[in-house]
Amino acid sequence: MGRSRRTLPEELLLLALDPATGTTAQPQSLDLGLAGAQLVELALAGRIAPDGDRIAVVVPRPTGDPTLDCALELLRRRGAPVRAVHWIGGPRLGLRQTYLSHLERCGMVHAVAGQMCGVLPTTRYQATDTEISREIRARLDSAIRTGVPPDPRTAALAALAHAVGLGKHLYPGNEGRSSRSRLRDLIRHDPMGGLVAHAVMDVQNGAAAQPRRSSAPAGRQAPGRGAPEPARGVPAQPRRGSMARAAAH
Repeated sequence: MGRSRRTLPEELLLLALDPATGTTAQPQSLDLGLAGAQLVELALAGRIAPDGDRIAVVVPRPTGDPTLDCALELLRRRGAPVRAVHWIGGPRLGLRQTYLSHLERCGMVHAVAGQMCGVLPTTRYQATDTEISREIRARLDSAIRTGVPPDPRTAALAALAHAVGLGKHLYPGNEGRSSRSRLRDLIRHDPMGGLVAHAVMDVQNGAAAQPRRSSAPAGRQAPGRGAPEPARGVPAQPRRGSMARAAAH
């Protein structure tokens, strides 16, 4: 593969890949998790940074990873910090298939063609090196078992795994309840991972169109429903329609 390190989206997808069935767990929420994992990876690379509950591009230079650089360019074109929940809930569904194809090109998985009910064509994906998946899982297991604060990458992976619901896939049943609880608790060890994980869960809960509640004093009107909340320390900007009407009077 020519690379010594895997990206967080790749690791999250490999973690979700079931070696027995060749399918991914939590397929509906995994796209959201992969979009969030891209943000964390770009932050770890120094390309973006959190600005309150928003994401700002600080270094637009490409990373060399085509999939990440596509996300970075889309963020750059926004021209202003974007709320993480709006970015993750945006029209970028299909990332799961994009990354499966990416992993296949990199030689990390191979596609196995099949049929459902003997008629519908299907494609399953098998990891070509199960040691990679075991190493990823071992990092999470170690952080859960030892209680030692993990490195930011592992903490973010744990936060994203919890956010998309992989806990019940990785640690099933009643016997896995304590491990699932510890997996959730690892979210506090990486601020960026925590911000993104909460955004993923907000999107799943239908909160993407609502501003985050603030502790504003009584009598101060909160932002309207569906209107993005201004970033902390940044004055709210008037809507374009309001500016046009003001200019006409």
